[in-house]
Amino acid sequence: MSDTQNRIELKAYAKINLGLDVTGRLPNGYHLVRMVMQTVGIWDELILERGGSGITLTCDAPGLSVGGDNLVCRAVRLIAERYGITQGVRIHLKKRIPVAAGMAGGSADAAAALKGMNRLFGLNCTEEKLRELGVMLGADVPYCILGGTALAEGIGEKLTALPPAPDCALLVAKPDIDVSTGYVYGQLDRLESYAHPDIDGMVRAIEEGSLRGVTERMGNVLEEVTAAAHPVVGVIRERMLALGAEGSMMSGSGPSVFGIFSHRERAEAALHRMEEEKLGGQMFLTHFV
Repeated sequence: MSDTQNRIELKAYAKINLGLDVTGRLPNGYHLVRMVMQTVGIWDELILERGGSGITLTCDAPGLSVGGDNLVCRAVRLIAERYGITQGVRIHLKKRIPVAAGMAGGSADAAAALKGMNRLFGLNCTEEKLRELGVMLGADVPYCILGGTALAEGIGEKLTALPPAPDCALLVAKPDIDVSTGYVYGQLDRLESYAHPDIDGMVRAIEEGSLRGVTERMGNVLEEVTAAAHPVVGVIRERMLALGAEGSMMSGSGPSVFGIFSHRERAEAALHRMEEEKLGGQMFLTHFV
């Protein structure tokens, strides 16, 4: 082991899906996916400190569980058990990523906790090893360890890093509703058929640096389900397009909707208009990371 530290601060970045396709279902209930994932400039902050006994978590977001079922606690416990760490760990989570929003906030926090424990105790785990541990916590955790622009396949754990997506301004709106991922996938299974986005074409567009090529191919098979249950999702998407977005789509199982703008000024104007109309709930003006 290398030198250890006593306190670590990390940023845990949210993600959006530029494209999300479901291609099948495994006997264990997991769905097979092909997704283009993108890190965005919205983040939680995680502080890990050695000390005390056991694992203790505090959080500035009221209502968020800080018990052993929290993904951060599970990540810390997984590392501690795997590497025989008996010293206590105190964690504080500053929550900024919307909860239950389709932006992998919990997975991002778990990924940061794995990275933090690796550094805090000088474990010298490779990124590949951390991703192997991450998939035991959730399908999005390996991607959140990798970050950037990536193609995710399998249940989300088979990752191929892509060149950075073309620069743009990003407007994200999380309406004041909560969506159950399990419900959305369950309803998708009931559909006889649905349109599949051109994931391969989007990958080529990213490799070519074509923002238009990306926005023309954006698609999320889960949006049909979530928007049927929560029409505000479709209303926000159409409003972003009307206000000048090159493309707009729901992220993950929702309900967050993002719009891609080629000019930041246009995205700022759309943000102000949607705030006046009280359309978006939590809103963020950001960019790709």
